[in-house]
Amino acid sequence: MKALVIGAGGVGSAIANIASRRSFITSMVVADRALPKAEAAVARLKDPRFSAAQVNAAELEDLRELIRKADPDVVINAVDPRFVMPIFLACEIENRNYIDMAMSLSRPHPHYPNTETGVKLGDEQFARDWNWCEREIYALVAMGIEPGMSDIFAKYADNELFSRIDSVTIFDGSNLTVEGYDFAPSFSIWTTIEECLNPPLVWEDGRGWFTTEPFSELEVFDFPEGIGPVECVNVEHEEVVLIPQKIDAKKVNFKYGLGAQFITILKTINMLGMDRKETVEVQGVQVSPRDLLAASLPDPATLGSRMKGATCAGTLVKGLDKAGEPKAVYIYNVVDNAWSMKEYGDQAVVWQTAINPVIAMELIDSGIWKPAGVNGPEWFDPIPYLNLLESYGTSWHIREEDTAGIER
Repeated sequence: MKALVIGAGGVGSAIANIASRRSFITSMVVADRALPKAEAAVARLKDPRFSAAQVNAAELEDLRELIRKADPDVVINAVDPRFVMPIFLACEIENRNYIDMAMSLSRPHPHYPNTETGVKLGDEQFARDWNWCEREIYALVAMGIEPGMSDIFAKYADNELFSRIDSVTIFDGSNLTVEGYDFAPSFSIWTTIEECLNPPLVWEDGRGWFTTEPFSELEVFDFPEGIGPVECVNVEHEEVVLIPQKIDAKKVNFKYGLGAQFITILKTINMLGMDRKETVEVQGVQVSPRDLLAASLPDPATLGSRMKGATCAGTLVKGLDKAGEPKAVYIYNVVDNAWSMKEYGDQAVVWQTAINPVIAMELIDSGIWKPAGVNGPEWFDPIPYLNLLESYGTSWHIREEDTAGIER
């Protein structure tokens, strides 16, 4: 398989690093707006199958030119979600398959943002499904860790464990710390702001999709493998869009383990207007406050050597088992930063994200997964995916949870 990765940040670089250990990749071009960044991502691999290129992910024609030149079987979008649509449309025009880890951006309801949906995550992509089907190309969307592996866990639970699903809640949390910094997010602050400060999205049977105020439904969730209890709140996330399309659940939501300090910082960022994407003039220069904030913080990809702890992605499912008895499980994946740094040289959060599109590519290359049109992770059989995790150096587990309150 020939691949083109757009974005040579933490996740894009980790995708190339992981792919370099898999024989199904025949060639991979890693492209970034900053050519030295792409060259650095390739240089560390010392693998002739990999090469670097320069591209502006915001410019449709620039993307189309690179796609024609690289001639890939699939394009992997590894940049901020604001660039989803230019890359998605460039692939559609050039008849190229596409994978991303975050879907097209939402736009809040103009009058009732905290109760009703406006344009949802991924709406712009799914609206073009007909054209991708006609062109006989695919777009596998939301194929990261969350969304991505979390959706696969939900699909596995639906297929193998439950006869009735009352709720699916994605819980993401960690005990990661970064030495030498009072505040240093382990993932893109641009994306984190988008997820956490937008009105959270919730699905309920009979009501459909709706929104709430940011940071709603605060609860403490006890994460496994030594991570422990973390304050979690509702956030906007792709699983809430995707899971109800393929899984019959009474409620679906996503809870991010931010912790009290991070929640306070995000609220302060919002209060100061530093989350704004629109530009303001600063001494004659147009600057986006959010871009300025992102540029002021350390690059998450460079923090691995200073990070300690582990990160957990998982799916809590409640309902009735195949025998009709109350059942609740948390299906999860944990990556320890010390392990990912030792084995790959990539910090835990970006490595945990990056393995998923590579596994998906391997399943597609082997013909096990056969996407057509615009698809999410739960469109496919989850077992082949889960069976491949161990060969990538990681694992998945099921923890039984309290069934109190589940009625037969």
